[in-house]
Amino acid sequence: MLQSILTLIVDTIAGVLGGVLLLRFWMQVVRVRPPSSLGQFVYQLTDWLVKPLRRIFPGVAGYDWASLVGAILVIVASIAIDLAILNRFSPSGLLLLSLLRLAEWVFYGFMGLILIEAVFSWVNPYAPMAPFVRALNDPLMRPLRRVVPPIANIDLSPLVALLLLNIGLKLITYLVVTLA
Repeated sequence: MLQSILTLIVDTIAGVLGGVLLLRFWMQVVRVRPPSSLGQFVYQLTDWLVKPLRRIFPGVAGYDWASLVGAILVIVASIAIDLAILNRFSPSGLLLLSLLRLAEWVFYGFMGLILIEAVFSWVNPYAPMAPFVRALNDPLMRPLRRVVPPIANIDLSPLVALLLLNIGLKLITYLVVTLA
């Protein structure tokens, strides 16, 4: 009981911090500026880790590698703590579970962004955050929108994207479990 509570706390803290670090990396990949309140939240929550890592991993080709490395470090640390709490620590398990967790966070992050964009399109397409979320999704959605035409002015490409992301996540999980 206590073990599951501790792993829940560790996973929640790591999930929020790692998700924000991945969002920070993705914002720079897409080259989108966040709304000021969200930007302040992201930078204040992650600067303590990103700024020291930039000395070791400087930005190359316009990408903030320190944010990505920070997210990976958070994943490895959380998995190591989880395995230590459960008394099942092994280096190979740490590596495989860390890769799986990184894939899960990336895939679930994209799924969440797609769902947020869909809700914005239904509820308030002119919300201040809507263009920001749309810009974050654009690299993923643009190719699908070329292939999947709207039907009766309803864009089904988010549904296709969610389906493909779920399939991708299941394939990666299967590969990691097979390797283990």
